[in-house]
Amino acid sequence: MVDSASTTEAPSFPTVPLRPMSVPARLAAERCRDFHEVMAQRRTVRDYSTRPLPEGVLEWAVRTAATAPSGAHVQPWRFVVVTDPERKRALREAAEAEEREFYAHRASEEWLTALAPIGTDWRKPFLEDAPAVIVVFEVHKGPNSPRPYYTKESVGIAVGLLLASLHQAGLATLTHTPSPMRFLNEVCDRPQEERAAYVIPVGYPADDARVPDLERKALDEVMVRL
Repeated sequence: MVDSASTTEAPSFPTVPLRPMSVPARLAAERCRDFHEVMAQRRTVRDYSTRPLPEGVLEWAVRTAATAPSGAHVQPWRFVVVTDPERKRALREAAEAEEREFYAHRASEEWLTALAPIGTDWRKPFLEDAPAVIVVFEVHKGPNSPRPYYTKESVGIAVGLLLASLHQAGLATLTHTPSPMRFLNEVCDRPQEERAAYVIPVGYPADDARVPDLERKALDEVMVRL
């Protein structure tokens, strides 16, 4: 009798040998800890310096983001890097118009109460002060793009990698999500099948930058073993 496992057919799509990272077991937890210690210093920053960004850092950060897994490997993301001062000004003006409506009419009292300790309001100067703003779009089915799967999940993972990469470079970021975001298609000259998901200013913190005194949840509050 032949073992059925030995008769498994080769996949009908191209494959290549897996070349995994080789990390000795004794160093695995230490490497995770070292990465955690770097990432634990990450904070959302709203006050930016005009100091120029290092050459190539945005390109490498986006390359890293684009290594994220995605549904059916469709890679449904577009990273629009905005550095032109006039376009950043237009972005800020349009975003602040939406944010005024949000704080004045759209947000519930519960939501505003939750935001109070963070100290945010409709003013978004970081969209103009930061040397670069990355607008992340979800790419949906259109004339030049296939149907995506698990779009929000895929783009969310990519953004996580983007933030981690930029933090590793010593840069500050903020994830801004104005709602609605359709104005970003016009500001960024993007087609309708692309839908903005995140607006991320990138730069060095201002010398006098301050952040809210917040604490992250302890491990036993976020991790469950079964």
